[in-house]
Amino acid sequence: MDQDDRERSLVQFRNGSIHYLVTTDLAARGLDIPEMKHVIHYHPSATEDEFIHRNGRTARMHASGTAYLILHKDEKRPAYLEETIEIMEVSTNHPLPKPPVFTTLYINGGKKNKLNKVDIVGFLAQKGKLEKDDIGLIEVKDFSSFVAIRASKLKSVLLAIKDEKVKGKKYKIEEANTKIVVKNNSERRIKK
Repeated sequence: MDQDDRERSLVQFRNGSIHYLVTTDLAARGLDIPEMKHVIHYHPSATEDEFIHRNGRTARMHASGTAYLILHKDEKRPAYLEETIEIMEVSTNHPLPKPPVFTTLYINGGKKNKLNKVDIVGFLAQKGKLEKDDIGLIEVKDFSSFVAIRASKLKSVLLAIKDEKVKGKKYKIEEANTKIVVKNNSERRIKK
């Protein structure tokens, strides 16, 4: 993924617009994602250091969480794992999780365009007719902004603001979701 797509995915994960983030070992270091409750290792890390850093995503800033490791019964257990590790049986009768309550809006303006969180909240409340509880986490970057809004309000908000200006300027405002589909080793981006 290019940097813009990675950033959008991280913003959506942080603000609750997506529930799952599947990554390579690159995510073991440097991701700023507070309050992550679970890390699931599909493949064990090559080293204990990588394993510790992966699990560390759940314990940032005095938080706590649980790390899981999926291993086949015949798969070789890494030397750094304790022999007394708890084995869990997973039932196949669990329902799928509910979809996220929030979705993310992308705005192609940010700090360098003199936009701030107050401007964005005021615009969405006044022009988009959103209530306080309809707006979640807002991240304002240099040249872009991301706003979590209640997913059930997305269509009405986009319709209400389509010809409106923020602080006298027209910005591109759209749903931030981008899905990556890999077929036959070629990558295609599809807007959700």
